[in-house]
Amino acid sequence: MPLTRYIVAILYFSACMIATSQIDQSNKIIPEDIRAEALTALSYYPELKDTEIEFKYKNNIRKSTMQAQPTFGSIFRSKENRSYIILISRKIQIEDESFTLKDIPSDVIIGWLGHELGHIMDYRDRTGVGMIIFGIKYLFSGAHIKEVERAADTYAINHGMGEYILKTKNFILDNASFSERYKAKLRKLYMSPEEVMHLIEQKQ
Repeated sequence: MPLTRYIVAILYFSACMIATSQIDQSNKIIPEDIRAEALTALSYYPELKDTEIEFKYKNNIRKSTMQAQPTFGSIFRSKENRSYIILISRKIQIEDESFTLKDIPSDVIIGWLGHELGHIMDYRDRTGVGMIIFGIKYLFSGAHIKEVERAADTYAINHGMGEYILKTKNFILDNASFSERYKAKLRKLYMSPEEVMHLIEQKQ
């Protein structure tokens, strides 16, 4: 490795270590095998320092890879005292392709987690009743899904995670195993890589 690249790598590693060391891990429950990725994603959201968040594996999440939501008992607490859970599917099924997190690059996992933390940022401004209405609309309204998913991406990008979000999208959209029909559906409901790049450029 050339000296310059080596120095850059050392500086990047040091910055990550400093950022993650500042996270209050006493109110975060994280499986050991994704701890590094989760702490990296959390380091971009200092507002969530005092927020209780559990990252938890689930055998199957309907039509989703990950899912962020308030814990049932905290929905009607004050916004400041609400706790959240990010469910993570043990097996990721996309059409005929099946993955586990071990098959997915670390940066892609960070992007996925960053997107889910973007959802939590969105939830923080909603009342308990608002969260219930939100959940019902998400089940039945494609337009609402599009609005919510784009909002989560926007939160992540505005918090400096644009490159991770871009890698996550390209992981699926550049995969030749997935049909164009499936990719078109993603582009319809979610922010496209081009839109992500535009937001990144606006922040520079």
